[in-house]
Amino acid sequence: IEDAKNIILEKLIELKKGEKEVNYKLRDWLFSRQRYWGEPIPIITLDDGTLVPVDENELPLILPKLEEYKPSGTGESPLIHATEWLNVEINGQHGTRETNTMPQWAGSCWYYIRYLDPHNNQVLADKKLLDHWLPVDLYIGGAEHAVLHLLYARFWHKFLYDQKVVSSIEPFKKMFHQGMILGENGEKMSKSRGNVINPDWIIEQYGADTIRLYEMFMGPLEASLPWSNSGLDGARKYLSRVFRLFTEEDQRKKFSSENTHELDFVYHATVKKVTEDYEHLQFNTAIAQMMILTNEMYKSETLYIPYMEGFIKMISCVAPHIGEEIWEILGHDKTIAYESWPTYDESKLIKNVINVAVQVNGKLRGTIEVALDLDEEELKELAFTLEGVKRHTEGKEIKKVIVIKNKIVNVVAI
Repeated sequence: IEDAKNIILEKLIELKKGEKEVNYKLRDWLFSRQRYWGEPIPIITLDDGTLVPVDENELPLILPKLEEYKPSGTGESPLIHATEWLNVEINGQHGTRETNTMPQWAGSCWYYIRYLDPHNNQVLADKKLLDHWLPVDLYIGGAEHAVLHLLYARFWHKFLYDQKVVSSIEPFKKMFHQGMILGENGEKMSKSRGNVINPDWIIEQYGADTIRLYEMFMGPLEASLPWSNSGLDGARKYLSRVFRLFTEEDQRKKFSSENTHELDFVYHATVKKVTEDYEHLQFNTAIAQMMILTNEMYKSETLYIPYMEGFIKMISCVAPHIGEEIWEILGHDKTIAYESWPTYDESKLIKNVINVAVQVNGKLRGTIEVALDLDEEELKELAFTLEGVKRHTEGKEIKKVIVIKNKIVNVVAI
């Protein structure tokens, strides 16, 4: 059906009998509330029923102070009691200010604009700042935002664009819907179900870094996943392991300002993957890669200090408190937040040592760890040292040995 619609539409456009247009099924927007808090509506009703806007010189219109903010009891806003503010005179005519206030949308529809220049009392925001920062690069919010807040915010932005207040025709470049953390039974958390997890208790017991790392490591950001206390324990154990790497005497003895190149491949591979994964909001796989690097650091005989510092820069994004503490342990007196991001060297992403599969008549009989680009004859010799190869070629004639460089050795025996 969609294909047919597009074909018909293209034909109508070609014949200049129609054009493509998107229509939203929107209802009238009830833009008023009978409460005190909220932006006052700058409209005055004269006694003869004429509606006039507040003079621009009086804008922004400020809410008056009240002794009582509770509902009036008549269905009207509490502003009905602010008689001095309420009653005005325009050109000799008595008028009454609007007592309804605007809903939360009045502020939330353009907060991202005001955030750029919140103390400017002359204009919405400085034009240079608007031109530099807008549109917003990334907006993270639940799916309900797409049909509520973001749609309304787009209305406002389009109007401001038409008024030449902003230079970008769209407010946001990209939106991402994050998933939800469910109860341990897989149901949505709610007080009525009794499955709510109190973050204050967790922070008190485990620390803020643990809960941050655990939530980012649970799975893809867009997935809704059940809570697990065992997963929380695992996150704490990992962070404790990271901390010991920088504080235990046995590990600190391995610190070196000279690079022995043991960690070259895994470090540069980690910087590359973590950098790319952070850019794509793939935090769980970034953390998994840092865990691999941590394991290799424990195995290494020396720990090259610039690599250790680069590692802490990466993990501080998910564990900022531990990151700052370790950064200070490493001898720095300024926050890690302003440090440059680690970089990787493409030439270091090529392994010097690789695993080569060894087959006999096409069936895997073992693997050998060899230097990259090892000579073919040496590779054959090493292949025949494997017990699996010896066992399956014993008493047989070796017809040929096929070598695919850096990948496979296949012995053909009959």
